[in-house]
Amino acid sequence: MSLDLRLVPARDGTTSRVLEGVVRAAIFVEPRPMVAHAPAAAIRVAPKADAEQVDQLLFGEGFDILDEADGFVWGQAWRDGYVGFVDAGALSRAGEAPTHRVAAIRTYAFADPSIKSLALGPYSINSLLTAGERQGRFVHVPGTGWFVEGHLAAVGCFESDMAAVAERFLGAPYLWGGRESLGLDCSGLVQQALFACGQACPRDTDQQVSMGIGVDPLDLQRGDLVFWRGHVAIMLDHHRIIHANAHHMAVAIEPLAEALSRIAAAGVGEPTAYRRP
Repeated sequence: MSLDLRLVPARDGTTSRVLEGVVRAAIFVEPRPMVAHAPAAAIRVAPKADAEQVDQLLFGEGFDILDEADGFVWGQAWRDGYVGFVDAGALSRAGEAPTHRVAAIRTYAFADPSIKSLALGPYSINSLLTAGERQGRFVHVPGTGWFVEGHLAAVGCFESDMAAVAERFLGAPYLWGGRESLGLDCSGLVQQALFACGQACPRDTDQQVSMGIGVDPLDLQRGDLVFWRGHVAIMLDHHRIIHANAHHMAVAIEPLAEALSRIAAAGVGEPTAYRRP
């Protein structure tokens, strides 16, 4: 059996108990559930602040801790299954199940139910919140602050146009391993757009290329995905794409034909797949 090591909570002989009977390990550890209480927290390949970021946790997303090292914890993200190291200070104990997600591209929490009070954040789209007391247009998230309720959506209430969600990220800086509205990469953009529409989505392009069904490149429509080796873009219509890319170093819209020419000239080659998620 071939396992994707990015998604396997096993290292140095220590493995999550959920894999007992699946993999060999010297020690099986009971996962300790935590959630991100920072607006965004990097998931890194090593327990160092300057180690490569391969993914992020957004506020309220769960993370199973399996080990600790040098102020970092090692474990697995609940939402997309990625395994890595997270700054221990960015996590807190898991509490009640979330009731809402952030539906605006980004929003602030306020110290009091007033836009003139101290602003905290910002918190990105798809962050998960547990709503408490309400005052006027504000809802309180215990331990965090007061959010404008109009920027939230109840869990289970989703959007229907992933391309429209992606367009709200236009101009956001390119950030390797990023999933937040302040910076994200190509697969992070696809993932966040699909999450906002209630569709599960893996983290990386080579995982995402298995989603949905293949489509003819002559029959592309809004919301279809174009994959290259190590890159993905979202169709806005039959000839334009939106993608987070290292050429513009931002989320940008451009004609597909221009991207095809530039990417081929860079040595990446032609698209490897066209998919409808």
